Amino acid sequence: MTQTVGSTFPGQGVDVFRLDGYVALVTGGGRGIGAGIARAFVLAGADVALVARTASELEDVAAAIRATGRSASIIPADLTDVSQAQLIVDRTIAEYGHLDILVNNAGGAMPTPYLDTTPQALDESFHFNVSAPFELTKRATPHLLESGRASVINITSRMDSFTARQMVIYGTVKAALSHMTRLLAVELAPGVRVNGIAPGVVDTDGLQSVLSDDVRQRIISATPLHRLSTVADVANTARWLASPAASYVTGKVFEIDGGAEAPTFPDNTPDLRITVA
Repeated sequence: MTQTVGSTFPGQGVDVFRLDGYVALVTGGGRGIGAGIARAFVLAGADVALVARTASELEDVAAAIRATGRSASIIPADLTDVSQAQLIVDRTIAEYGHLDILVNNAGGAMPTPYLDTTPQALDESFHFNVSAPFELTKRATPHLLESGRASVINITSRMDSFTARQMVIYGTVKAALSHMTRLLAVELAPGVRVNGIAPGVVDTDGLQSVLSDDVRQRIISATPLHRLSTVADVANTARWLASPAASYVTGKVFEIDGGAEAPTFPDNTPDLRITVA
């Protein structure tokens, strides 16, 4: 019998990209990529618990979600304090009774010249970008195992394998997160799928506030698809990874970079021989 490839299982009428009845916990959900992923999940039928440090930003995202008829709860929390991981999971379970999707999106580190980089700064960034997702995933695992359809999605970066000046901290911790994704996929298989998304330069509100027209055009010119990534590009990938459509996918880190195989952000950092002399 010939089967047509599409969004449904033959004869069942089930859209494999839908997330009806799913509950997702999204960190860094107050703006940017985290908020975009939450909205994509909601459009697919999920309810969401949003985590971030700023309650007002969470409320804005939650209000927009509730206006669609879906449920959104907010959990103001600082993930640099890993002791809050259990509280975050407990509040999600108290609100919804189960958990199907965990998105570890909160993270980041500012570019810093190497000779100005301190071990303390590296430790703090590792704690925020690696230890916090590690602990939140660990605390969520018992509930994810009960789901029968659960997945973890870690938002890392193309700097996990690119090289550039001033990126020692950021690239190092994102590389650690990417490989932790692969290792956790083995640890949690077959009950929970674990994947990552590694975006290139994403056109968020935060980026728009610091990009000049010249730098934007230089990034676009250096990108084979000749545009910046949008939040929707990342969010739609996360929706697919969380859905039954990706039920045979685990331990992978998906590069959302428009085909770039090197950093596209202009780097005018001088040679150390010049700065140290």
